[in-house]
Amino acid sequence: MLSSTKLRSRPAFVRLALFAALSPYANFAATIQGIVLDPSSAPVANASVTATIAGRMQSRAAQTVLDGRFTLSLEPGRYIVSVESQGFRTEKSFVELSGTAAIAKVDIRLQLSQFEQEAVNVSASIASDLAVSAATRAPTPLLNVPQEISLVGSAQIRDQSMQSMSDVVRYIPGITMAQGEGHRDAPVIRGNVTTADFYLNGIRDDVQYLRDLYDVERVEAVKGANALTFGRGGGGGVINRVSKTASFAPVREVFIQGGTFNNKRISTDLGHSFGDRVAFRLNGMYENSGSFRHDVNLERYGITPTAAIRIGARTHARLKYEYFHDGRTVDRGIPSYQGRPSSANRSTFFGDPGNSNATASVHIGAATIEHQAGPWNLRNTTQIGDYDKFYQNLFPGAVNATETIVGISGYNNATTRRNLFNQSDAVATYSTGRLRHTILMGADFGRQPTVNFRSTAYFNGNLTSIPVPFSSPNVRTSPAFRQNATDADNEPDARLAGTFIQDQIEINSYIQVVAGLRYDYFNLQVVDNRRNATFARTDNLFSPRLGLVIKPVQRLSLYGSYGVTYLPNSGDQFASLSASSQTMKPERFNNYEVGAKWDITRNLRLTSSLYRLDRRNTTAQDPNNPGFIVQTGSQRTNGFEIEANGQITRRWNIAGGYAAQDAFISSTTTAAPAGAKVGLVPRQSLSLWNNYRLLPRLNLGLGVIHQGEMFVGFDNAVVLPSFTRVDAAAYYSFTETIRLQANVENLLDTEYYPTAHNNNNILPGSALALRLGLVVRF
Repeated sequence: MLSSTKLRSRPAFVRLALFAALSPYANFAATIQGIVLDPSSAPVANASVTATIAGRMQSRAAQTVLDGRFTLSLEPGRYIVSVESQGFRTEKSFVELSGTAAIAKVDIRLQLSQFEQEAVNVSASIASDLAVSAATRAPTPLLNVPQEISLVGSAQIRDQSMQSMSDVVRYIPGITMAQGEGHRDAPVIRGNVTTADFYLNGIRDDVQYLRDLYDVERVEAVKGANALTFGRGGGGGVINRVSKTASFAPVREVFIQGGTFNNKRISTDLGHSFGDRVAFRLNGMYENSGSFRHDVNLERYGITPTAAIRIGARTHARLKYEYFHDGRTVDRGIPSYQGRPSSANRSTFFGDPGNSNATASVHIGAATIEHQAGPWNLRNTTQIGDYDKFYQNLFPGAVNATETIVGISGYNNATTRRNLFNQSDAVATYSTGRLRHTILMGADFGRQPTVNFRSTAYFNGNLTSIPVPFSSPNVRTSPAFRQNATDADNEPDARLAGTFIQDQIEINSYIQVVAGLRYDYFNLQVVDNRRNATFARTDNLFSPRLGLVIKPVQRLSLYGSYGVTYLPNSGDQFASLSASSQTMKPERFNNYEVGAKWDITRNLRLTSSLYRLDRRNTTAQDPNNPGFIVQTGSQRTNGFEIEANGQITRRWNIAGGYAAQDAFISSTTTAAPAGAKVGLVPRQSLSLWNNYRLLPRLNLGLGVIHQGEMFVGFDNAVVLPSFTRVDAAAYYSFTETIRLQANVENLLDTEYYPTAHNNNNILPGSALALRLGLVVRF
């Protein structure tokens, strides 16, 4: 083979002839241009980029320059573009150059190698700037979003062995998790409790069940009222899960876990591509575990296949299906006594565990097609969900004055729901004079038919409550379940449509303005089978959004925003509608917020926000007509949040934040008088997770969670004491493909009470618990 020196010594026409003879890419008529970025969106210089034409061994290579860019001149064809750089995993993309003068643009984001991932553990909020696309419906850098958004990424989920939404929100300031009666996720976001403001890849997942994280890539908490993106509800904010999807990079991982209280869990993540057109991924999980609480168990399992299909150079599709089943003992905790949690042992079960159980079976299927039409990115998603939920529980009531007797009551409830949603988005960027616009527009359509049926537990014939000894409240009884005069037997049917437009205007490199308006049509019809009556209401809702972003320097943004959302008076599960409530206007939420976002380094971000959230049109007793309801009630939350995520040093990484909240009734409602504090909102809370690389193969983790005291309910009669909990972890990598991790929850074995459902359903925190996990990649 000729050396480059000998080749250069020959005449130009000889060099051209030799090059043409030696190169399979002699007829350079097309170009691949691209940029290579690391997980923090910083350019990667001197990365090796190789293009190999499909079916051949020959290849052509280039190196990225300082800004991460590269150019390859090639003949038309279908190529595998491979990118390698020290400390990163090799990434591959498929590129098709369709003809003469074709130009393909490729942006490649490298992922850290296993050792580097554990050494750096880059925070999700730094590594996933474009991750906020699911939350904002447009690929917008986090610095440019005039709203507080907290991200919990896959590395943090794995390192803390998170398996539930309760685990996730512990490290998100401004959110606590209510007990949810032991069978549903019920976050309290900026003082507003909800069971419906959950989303999956930006589509509603608003059914009452306990979600798992086995197929979740990251979780996005978007705080503050903002109907423009998500529609009705979301008064305090929303929580969006972004699921793992099929990619053309191979994935092979098995995770096995076991621990105290009979914890047993296994999950798998398997992905493979079939040529350059189709990729497939399969996530699965099975868990069968006990609890530090006596007679409390759970069994859950899920399977989620996904597929990615390249239909053409500008069009691709994604398919997803999930089957998830959750079966568990319904645990509603312990009662209170004299305004505090009672003296019951934290492991004591109150009620009958044999008659307290919940099952949820979930089927979700989704299809997304995305197409680039000139400057417009067009995306349409259809999602169908089938939910079958049943729960039954016997639970504690009030304790007598001497703390010797406690009442036990019970009921059960069956709910089925079908969700059908179609969501379309269109995004384009263009300029008018010196102004640069990012236009986002879209439309949503949906239908949600539901069936509810509730029955009350009757003891000894006709008693709805029985006394049992406080010292031995774990009872075995056989109540009869039948409907009382107020138990639900209804069939709500919600139909909705919405459309919106938003313009993000970049006036110059320092100032951006975001302005948008959304219209929602919401129609609810409820068939009340008990009364043989039908009630209905239609709302036409207009929700504005306005934001200002000022960037005095590239890595710092200061913002102010105003957003509105509405919640129909039928509630977040639209199960309650009557002759009086069908005449009432929706509740309105106004969010006023200012804040700052600062990328201190490319791997460390600090965010803060100061906000006021007003909730209006809540119901109140009519002072002039006892027994009648009017809409004069209101609630207000004033708050401050600060959050830090990322890399302090090359060895030390953090994730956590601080929140101060004052949530109160600002004018009397049916729930409480003016001035009463909102339940389950701590005045102060703090969380901080640390991951430190002690040795090349050994990382240590330490987490601290502090929650200030808070009232349980609006009556302000029972207080949950403040507490501080310490968690720990250790990770050891035997090789790049085998890792052992140990997670310790409540390292100091602190007795604490993190949440409740009502004054006499208080959930104790876990005793010291150890979980050992083995991750194997192959």
